[in-house]
This record gives sequence, C-alpha cells and structure tokens, in this order.
Amino acid sequence: MDLCTYHSHCDFCDGKAPAEDFVKATIEAGFHSYGISSHSPLPFETRWSLSKRNVEAYLMEIKRLREKYAGQIELYGGMEIDYLNDDWGPAVEYFQRLPLDYRIGSVHLVTEEQTGEMMDMDGKFEDFRENLRLVFHDDLKCLVKAYFKASSRMVELGGFDFVAHLDKISMNGSLMDSTLTEQEWYNRLLWDYMSLIAEKGVMVEVNTKAYTRKGMMFPNVKYFKWLKELNIPVMVNSDAHLPQLINDNRALAFEWLREVGIKSTMRLHQGAWVEVPIDNK
Repeated sequence: MDLCTYHSHCDFCDGKAPAEDFVKATIEAGFHSYGISSHSPLPFETRWSLSKRNVEAYLMEIKRLREKYAGQIELYGGMEIDYLNDDWGPAVEYFQRLPLDYRIGSVHLVTEEQTGEMMDMDGKFEDFRENLRLVFHDDLKCLVKAYFKASSRMVELGGFDFVAHLDKISMNGSLMDSTLTEQEWYNRLLWDYMSLIAEKGVMVEVNTKAYTRKGMMFPNVKYFKWLKELNIPVMVNSDAHLPQLINDNRALAFEWLREVGIKSTMRLHQGAWVEVPIDNK
C-alpha cells in the first residue's frame, strides 16, 4: 500500500483540526507524502468552504509546515475546487493563478436548469431530501442527469489534476432509491462520464471516506472494473477530516483494486505525478 493521500481537509474549511495535526499524523503513520486540499472559496459564504479572505493565510500555513517538516515528509498544498458553472470552477483564471501544487475537480452543488436554483447534493440525507423536493421537485432522475452534465462540463474545461468522488451523487441518491445504481440509465450516464475522463487523460481518486459509516467508496467498488477497462489513472485518498482517519480504509481499496487487475496508482514525487506499482505481496 502506497502511503500517501492528497485529499484532506483541515480547519481552514470543514476539517476538524489544524493542518499541523494532520501533518504530524501522517509522519507518525509513515507517509512519504501528503496533500492538504481545503474546499475552495465559493462566490457566496458557506460553513464548509475556505473563505476567499483566508486563502493567503491558508497558503502561508502550508508553506510554513513544508519548511518545518522538510526531510520528514513531502508536503503539498492543493485545493478541492467546486465546479458551479463556466464562470466558477477549476479552469477559471482565479484558481489557475493561485500557487497550488495541484487542483481537485469536484461537484457538490447542482443547478436546476430551468429555474437556475442550486442544491447541495452532499451532506445529511434529511437536507438532501428537502432540497430535492424544493429545487428538483422530487425528480431524482433529473438531479442525477444535472449532476453528470455538470461533472462532464467540468472535465471538458479542465484545469485540475484529478476528479474527486466521481459518483458521489449515489450516496444520498441511493437512499432515495435503493435501486439507483442498478438502473440502466444511471449506468449509461456514469459510463459516458468515465469514458470522457479517460478521453481527457484525467486521473480519478478512489475516495475511502464514507466506507466506515456508509459502506461506500467512490467510485462504487463495482465500478473499479471500469477504471481498469478504461485505463484511467487512479490514486487512493482518504478525504480525511480528522487526523486519525488519514489512512482509513485505504488498505481495503488497494486490495479491491488489485482484485480487478489494476497494477499501479499515482503519487506526487518531487512535485510531479508518477505511476508506482501496487505491491502484490
């Protein structure tokens, strides 16, 4: 198992501890590299994203920690950037000009095309259910289509290194309809999205954060074979919000990747993405 993770959140956004606590935890766990990736600023204030006024302080703290722990771990500063529309996402000039080591492309907020209203498809199911009623009038299929349309547009525009939790819509969506990921239309949308990712040469993370509480990884484990079939470069990230969870369920993800015949994952080394073999021992 390659000891690295590049998707994590500290108290600059919705993480539950200072960035330094995460760095110390990764060093103690024997990680060779680690990336901090706070949720990007949005054009409105939220409780879970980095405020634009704190971006400079965020970057300065990563620089301080990189210097303090030099020689103990390769530390990288990234950002999980939400795609909202063509005017706000990883490809826009503001995010491209930030001195980041890498960028993550992500969709959490989905817009209903006719009204222009936006809903958060992540978070608590109770909120999801209410937002689905208010914004998409209980039309789950319409929401899912809008999610994959936005995600595909994000990939077309580019400007980021890897896609975060590419089928995250299934987390709450499956609680609305337990058969969601078994339906042909859903699988066609996901296949088309993953095919576009492959065409554009974008990396994808296997996100292990929700496995302990919800028994889910993203992408869903049953789609690992599609990662293999489409030859999509992958990495395994814990998306940790607590220092003690920086390696949570990663070993299990590596085991399942090996089972479908995936032989390598991606890591950052001396500032560049490199492919490393999965240890089959």
